[in-house]
This record gives sequence, C-alpha cells and structure tokens, in this order.
Amino acid sequence: MRGGEIVESSSERLLTPGEVAALFRVDPKTVTRWAAAGRISSIRTPGGHRRFRESEVHALLRGEDALAADRPTGESPRV
Repeated sequence: MRGGEIVESSSERLLTPGEVAALFRVDPKTVTRWAAAGRISSIRTPGGHRRFRESEVHALLRGEDALAADRPTGESPRV
C-alpha cells in the first residue's frame, strides 16, 4: 500500500522528511507534499511519521524514476 505502509523490519535505512529535504535542498514540507502527491513513496512508522527509503531517494537524486516499476505500462511519469 503506497503512502500508508507500516514500517516492517528491514535492513534498508529510512530517511526523515528533513533528511530528504536536505538532500534535495527544499523545505521538509515540500517533501511531505511530494509524498502526498505520489511523486515519492513513503511509509509510516507506528507513530504515524513518514519515512522514505534511502535507495529510492538516491535513485531520484540520480534522475531515475524509482516509481516506474509501480506504474502500468503506457502510463507517463508524474512530473
């Protein structure tokens, strides 16, 4: 479930909105808006806070469309 997943045990590092914002040089609220709009997937901690997968964030920084695998064939990327 995108955007509403609960954190599961994983070895991948999860980033806070503030950490993601620092990497993209934007305000943390911007990162939260991106997640709400589906531009970046997030998961929720048991306390309800958003976290972002480090691998996906770095893929987006490199200009890769990390969500492409989740889209049906033929659907254009979100910009």
